Amino acid sequence: MNLKEYVRDVPDFPKKGIVFKDITTILKDPKAHRFAIDELFNKCIGLHINKVVGIESRGFILGGALAEKLGVGFVPIRKPGKLPAEVVKETYSLEYGTDTIEMHKDSISPGDKILLHDDLLATGGTARAACNLIEKLGGEIVQISFIIELAFLRGRDHFAGYDVRSLISYDSE
Repeated sequence: MNLKEYVRDVPDFPKKGIVFKDITTILKDPKAHRFAIDELFNKCIGLHINKVVGIESRGFILGGALAEKLGVGFVPIRKPGKLPAEVVKETYSLEYGTDTIEMHKDSISPGDKILLHDDLLATGGTARAACNLIEKLGGEIVQISFIIELAFLRGRDHFAGYDVRSLISYDSE
């Protein structure tokens, strides 16, 4: 199955000049959705993962499904103020400013084997910040997975030494 056929381009979202790669068209099709989950699962067989960490919000969807299929726990990474217990935070740079993500301080134990999942790898800032949070708590990232990678933005360059996987890659805008 060619998942690219299920991705919808939305021009000028969230702002003018950006072409948003919408995965909801994968999610609404049961065959494409199942195929994506199965492909991500097949890429992490044998890695002895014991937790999947998903980045808000689309990373929750397939990340949660992967955790279920792997028979392991799921940990959400969220924007500030969304988690009820004690959190650790990571602030990172954006093109114009900064952003912050958080996760519960007790969600990762030293030595946990982590699969980090998000829907899209662009410049890599959010996923890099997520790696920092996981490692700050003693987790070992054994794989980072994405549905889509915008390879032309070179986000993968921030993950030397990590096993980074994506199902779909766009080499140009």
